[in-house]
Amino acid sequence: MYAIIETGGKQLKVEEGQEIFVEKISADAAESVTFDKVLFVGGEDVKVGTPFVEGATVTAKVEKHGRQKKITVVKFKAKKNYHRKQGHRQPYTKLVIEKINL
Repeated sequence: MYAIIETGGKQLKVEEGQEIFVEKISADAAESVTFDKVLFVGGEDVKVGTPFVEGATVTAKVEKHGRQKKITVVKFKAKKNYHRKQGHRQPYTKLVIEKINL
C-alpha cells in the first residue's frame, strides 16, 4: 500500500517503512507526526481524494533534523562592476513512515 501526501508545498509518494526528507517540521526527534493531507491511497483498494481523502492519515516518526549541502548563488552583470556571491543551506527533516491509515 502506498499514499501520496502533501507537505511543505510538495507532493510525495510514500510507503510504510520508507525514509523521506521533507521541508523542516517543528517537531522534536523521535516524536510522531501525522499527515492528514492525503491526496491518494493506492494498493488493492484505490481511493482518490477531492482534493483530500476523508479519514486517511499517514503517521511518521521524526528521525533527525539537518541542513543540506551548501549551494552557491552568484549574480553577475558584465561590464557594470556588479557581482554578488551568496551561500544557502536548506533545512530538512528526515522521517520514517510508520503507518498508512484509512
